[in-house]
Amino acid sequence: MSIQVFILCKLIEGNNYPYKLKKLLSHPIPFDEFGGLTESKLYYHFDSLAKHGFIETVEVIKEDHRPDKQVFGITNKGREELPKKIYKLFENAVSISDMLVGLAYIKHVDRDQVVKILEKNLKEFRTRREYILDFEKQIRKDQVKENFLNYLQGYYSSKSEHTIYWLEELIKQIQEKKI
Repeated sequence: MSIQVFILCKLIEGNNYPYKLKKLLSHPIPFDEFGGLTESKLYYHFDSLAKHGFIETVEVIKEDHRPDKQVFGITNKGREELPKKIYKLFENAVSISDMLVGLAYIKHVDRDQVVKILEKNLKEFRTRREYILDFEKQIRKDQVKENFLNYLQGYYSSKSEHTIYWLEELIKQIQEKKI
């Protein structure tokens, strides 16, 4: 979904074609490689957005000895759908890295609504953390299991604390309009 959000956000800024957006994702930082985004996946998302009526072909550029370039623009339906997709991206995120596209284009949504979503996610994450940390009390242990459980508890505890810290920091920075 974050690829579709990216496409809609770029098209709300102006008409564009897939190959150019692929280049934007690959230079100077190769975000396309980090996310495993191939040209075929990008074109798939363009097709999907077009089938749903969120984008449309606005021009076809013909060049000698080169394939035609389809230039796309966002439709009114796409403009209405964009905030919903951004909110959904935040709702479904399991890590902060899942939110990067939404954060980059936060100007297209209500910050207070994003904060509410993130606060809900934070609360759910804290609940999951407590459940995982209490889980060891329910297991009968021998020495091998105890070592394994101590390892898992240490891993999840430090990972949880790290995530909680950065979620709290993200909420604060959004509220202060630093992001």
